[in-house]
Amino acid sequence: MNILVSGASGLIGSEVSRLLTAQGHRVLPLRRNSDSMPCWDIERKIVQLDPAQQIDVVIHLAGENVAQGRWTAAKKERILRSRVEGTRLLAEFFAAAPTKPRLMISASAIGFYGDRGDEELDETSTKGTGFLSDVSQAWEAATRPAAEAGIRVVNTRFGMVLSADGGALTKVLPPFRMGLGGPVGNGSQYMSWVSIHDVALAIRHIMVQEELHGPVNIVAPHPVTNRQFTRVLSKVLRRPAFFPVPRFILSFFLGEMARELLFASAQVYPRKLQASGYVFATPDIDSALQRLLR
Repeated sequence: MNILVSGASGLIGSEVSRLLTAQGHRVLPLRRNSDSMPCWDIERKIVQLDPAQQIDVVIHLAGENVAQGRWTAAKKERILRSRVEGTRLLAEFFAAAPTKPRLMISASAIGFYGDRGDEELDETSTKGTGFLSDVSQAWEAATRPAAEAGIRVVNTRFGMVLSADGGALTKVLPPFRMGLGGPVGNGSQYMSWVSIHDVALAIRHIMVQEELHGPVNIVAPHPVTNRQFTRVLSKVLRRPAFFPVPRFILSFFLGEMARELLFASAQVYPRKLQASGYVFATPDIDSALQRLLR
């Protein structure tokens, strides 16, 4: 199949592109403001494709990095606009195309659920509160033109993606490897995580499972608390982890971002994915960290 991928050079996009290319599909990276096709310009609301090239699947992963830089008003506006306007542009473009793709997979996040303590959450759970929850709701709503045009749309609500090549895991590894790691705050907050390998495999699974549509949680079936994650990472690295990071320090330096990314608790389960027959390659945090770090 011809698969159009936005954000193809990012952490998820590069892994998905490698897997699908290895399986014989043709992956077409959607580049920004490029002289070569396919390309797009969100500000000018332009999408350019080779008219002779049929797109079978759209995988939309592009968006401003939420974990990079303090959440100033300008940063929050970029986070929202990059997701909502980019998604709406692609959804409207393909909704109006004479030959439509069969499937649009559009990224979303478990931030949709907000800070929910130890409540068990799945795709039937209600929206939470907070900036990321509002962004995720608007992000998913922006795919509506494609769904209304008859395109199967899946909104992949990603948890914390673990990879040895980037993302959250590589940010915490240096202090842990020096024996200076520890839980964040009291460590009781739930972390709904997923290995980068399962992210790519789950996306491939979604492509062939026609019954999947709407929100689909891309998280491992065994969420852990931050304290449990700390204990397992310490064991895998064979390093002590006795230095908790006080909440007030992170709140002082990171503000709202710390509250929503580091201290928010979301115990999320991949009910739709498992009900459709997906079997996780690394379902528990121990096996995932062993595979990624050894």
